[in-house]
Amino acid sequence: MKKTFSCASAVLALSFVGVAPTVSAETLRVGMECTYAPFNYRTQSGELAGYDVDVAKGIAEIIGADLDFVCQKWPGMVPALLANKFDLVIASMSITDSRLKKMDFSTPYRISVGRLVGRTDNNFNLFDDAGAPIPENFKGVKVGLEKGSTYATWFKAKLPGADIKYYESTEAVYLDLINGRTDVIMTNPMKAHLKFLSKDEGATYSFVSPQIDEKEYFGIGVGVGLRKGNDPLKIRINAALETLISDGSLGKYALKYFPFTIH
Repeated sequence: MKKTFSCASAVLALSFVGVAPTVSAETLRVGMECTYAPFNYRTQSGELAGYDVDVAKGIAEIIGADLDFVCQKWPGMVPALLANKFDLVIASMSITDSRLKKMDFSTPYRISVGRLVGRTDNNFNLFDDAGAPIPENFKGVKVGLEKGSTYATWFKAKLPGADIKYYESTEAVYLDLINGRTDVIMTNPMKAHLKFLSKDEGATYSFVSPQIDEKEYFGIGVGVGLRKGNDPLKIRINAALETLISDGSLGKYALKYFPFTIH
């Protein structure tokens, strides 16, 4: 009679000779710009670093996953996620109603706001005392915005007549501001402080607007993006974020790059 050799028998046999069966760790592909310092960027040695990278690694450690980072330009971030180029977006992406129609998000891991930056000596008067924009005062003011950003969405809704120039990257936005091709830009105030205003090249520039945090446009904060239908993964990520918040890890990540916490 022919004898069969079951999988269970194989595992038992391997254990007798001191060889344990291996279990492959889950690998999650994470999309980010890789040029958005101090949130996600490459160091001089080519290593990825930044607040978003730390958050991604913290989540992965808790849920027991390996990470494979995929660099993607911002305008194509959502289409690339939906096309299965990567599994998650951890790239300071704001949770907005328009994005929620296409994709899913974790609970927020930091706040999301915008603010205008321009030359201090221009003495801009673009907002009233209540913090609302004054449309007529934007006439003749050239505005630089990153294409596909929540800042672009806000301007289209609030100041449709503004003279706007769109860019593919944040680096290009800052370069044209410095070169005088634009007068103001809207960006993340945390990044603006660290990347530009605190540097020599930003010495003659300052914030020229109040902090704008309208949830209709900027969302309820920044979250981990994922394709719809991945509820089990989202639940695990949410639990990991809850742990990172409660044990103080998110605060520690922020203080590596900012003089304040950002969640």
